[in-house]
Amino acid sequence: MARAGELTGRKVLITGASSGLGQHFAKLCAAHGAQVAVAARRSDRLRALLEELPADSGRAHAAVELDVCDADAVRKAVRQTAETLGGLDILVNNAGTARSGSPLNQTINDFDAVMDVNLRGVWLMAAECGRYWREKAVPGNIINIASVLGERVASGVAAYCVSKAGVVQMTKAFALDLARHDIRVNALAPGYFETEINAGFFETDAGKQMIKRIPMRRIGNFEDLNGPFLLLASDASRYMTGAIMPVDGGHLVSSM
Repeated sequence: MARAGELTGRKVLITGASSGLGQHFAKLCAAHGAQVAVAARRSDRLRALLEELPADSGRAHAAVELDVCDADAVRKAVRQTAETLGGLDILVNNAGTARSGSPLNQTINDFDAVMDVNLRGVWLMAAECGRYWREKAVPGNIINIASVLGERVASGVAAYCVSKAGVVQMTKAFALDLARHDIRVNALAPGYFETEINAGFFETDAGKQMIKRIPMRRIGNFEDLNGPFLLLASDASRYMTGAIMPVDGGHLVSSM
């Protein structure tokens, strides 16, 4: 069986890589032998990240300034990445955003902003990479970053919950349609991790109450995602597609 986490020689494109989970996944992939292209809108952060990625002769990483909501930009970014890296094996569909507040107090622009990144962006990236792999007649691997809020809900982030539920169903639908092209599509569904989106929340009374409802009584550390992520990224999961893997300290099985 292929060793879980063996990514030597793999070419990986990671969206939303300027901070948080995307930045962590970039470092993780590079540490396990992959050649990485990091993509986001904040190019200054991407350049700083490149300096932190381990590299060697023949394994140079790349930065791609990208708005995942822009179909033309996505098309160019995928082709540019494949040309720069000398191929493309894995897409990590990580770019995401959130708007907080009651849906009664939010505007349609707030809703659209979340859907554009979390659904349209994920669709555009997955479809374009799928077209590239079909055209080249080579295998492909897509890892979507969903959320436990795609299966349960929390107050004040209705649009985010709806968008992540869409990512869960999109993962399954793409997995079905792309399997014939030897393209696997799976998703990680993280529970609560501290990122720029929710920074400071877990220090509030509401945040502390949230932690008490997690069976393991803590939020996740980024390292808690390493094993599941490397499983999906490597050939150890070569017969897995359409799977949604929660990494949540038991949140999805907590009592009502």
